[in-house]
Amino acid sequence: MRNTFLHRTRLDHGKSNATVKKDLAAIKRLFTLAVNRKQLDENPLQHIAMPKLPKKKINIYTNAQCQRIQMAAQGYTAKWNPVKSVKWDLLITVALATAMRRSELMNCTWADVDFDAQTIEVNSKENTRDTWEWFIKDAEHRTLPLTDEIVQMLVDHHTIQPEGYPYVFVPTARYDHIQNVLRPKGKWTLEDARLKVVNNFKRSFDKILLKAGVKTGTFHDIRRTVISMWFANGMSEYEVMRLAGHSDFATTHTFYLTVADGLVDRARVAVSKGMRQIMVQNGADVY
Repeated sequence: MRNTFLHRTRLDHGKSNATVKKDLAAIKRLFTLAVNRKQLDENPLQHIAMPKLPKKKINIYTNAQCQRIQMAAQGYTAKWNPVKSVKWDLLITVALATAMRRSELMNCTWADVDFDAQTIEVNSKENTRDTWEWFIKDAEHRTLPLTDEIVQMLVDHHTIQPEGYPYVFVPTARYDHIQNVLRPKGKWTLEDARLKVVNNFKRSFDKILLKAGVKTGTFHDIRRTVISMWFANGMSEYEVMRLAGHSDFATTHTFYLTVADGLVDRARVAVSKGMRQIMVQNGADVY
């Protein structure tokens, strides 16, 4: 694959190996569909291998970092007008409990929250008068648990939010702008629903990280942290895959291997302690 014209051309245009791999997979799917429909005799790309990607280290926040991020989010939220700004402390707390993606959180509506069952649903949204179209990545809808404390936080937030605003985390001023300006003018797309529900999201989160004393990280690292915690607490790969909304085991297994590496380190410590005890005992037996 590295010597193919497609690969070289895409790299020349500044695309990464990961992007080239995604592009090739998409093109392969189109040819496969054409073969299935009898429009082609064979897939011309069937013998072209996918480019290999180097394994990336998964960034996971420590418990102490999570606590500092939550505290920093509380301070950051208190500084801004709640009509115009995201309630960051609640957003981050829910993210830490559910491993929901950024777009899943920003497209979460009150209809997705079941206060009695203490759950939150991840559902695609239809294009209606009050909601914009948005689709879940990879998987079908899923149900995630909430704690007593988080449910109470959501109740408090719901109580002070004016009626007629269906989204949990979208500031009312931003919702009004989307509804009254962007959507009527046809300036609201599926891509916007995924990435631009709130302006300056990354910049705001970076400020929270800075205040928390966390040098590097992204909002998505919260999701990675929670998935790793699920594994560390004994959940199976299948259970984690369902909760995380992964389309296959490959992505989920990446997190499993990360946690497994940690288990190996802990096992090494345990073995070292055991060996020291054995050596001490052997020494005592000698004398």
